[in-house]
Amino acid sequence: MKVKFLGHACFLLTTGSGVRIITDPYEPGCFDGAMKYRPVQDEADVVLVSHGHADHCHVAGVRGSPKVVDQAGDRTISGMRILGVPTYHDTSKGSERGENVIFRLEADGLVLCHLGDLGHRLDPGTVEKLKPVDVLFLPVGGFFTVGGDEADDIMDALEPKLVIPMHFKTEGVDFPIAPVSEFLSGRQAVHRAGTSHVDLKADGLPEGILVLEPANLP
Repeated sequence: MKVKFLGHACFLLTTGSGVRIITDPYEPGCFDGAMKYRPVQDEADVVLVSHGHADHCHVAGVRGSPKVVDQAGDRTISGMRILGVPTYHDTSKGSERGENVIFRLEADGLVLCHLGDLGHRLDPGTVEKLKPVDVLFLPVGGFFTVGGDEADDIMDALEPKLVIPMHFKTEGVDFPIAPVSEFLSGRQAVHRAGTSHVDLKADGLPEGILVLEPANLP
């Protein structure tokens, strides 16, 4: 499984058979120019959309003719099981920022879990649906999503082998969210890839926290 971090919560996942999945594509320039990442240039066969905010749902900017999955439910696409689990974008059951879908993807012998803009801790029922998790794409910037102690609780609950942080402050986004350095402070088993991409295999999957550099910085 090839993983490329495009920016914000947007990743390009490419399976061993060549199926391309893009998660939460952002709209460049949205929110009065706060989204500064360059446009997504990659093609996709499948696009996963956790919720309808412009920094996560710009399907029109994705090349190709992808199948769009933006709802909870269990389905199989191109030999991959994709489970969408309903959650919320806030701690008030969606009354502030609406709903959010967590996507659990099974491919290449791996279970990958993309939390979207999750805004709360996970209840036991949701944890049971998601586990086991090999690779967790975890929002860590706080303010609009979980961060700090909430992120710790989610990692403790899901017990992923590898955590890839996302949705944090960079020069590509002018939101009041924290940089990844705040999440990493005092942690062990942290690896900074120094690049936007990594090739993950079920046999020999690294453990700990892997920080990828956004490919589409302005």
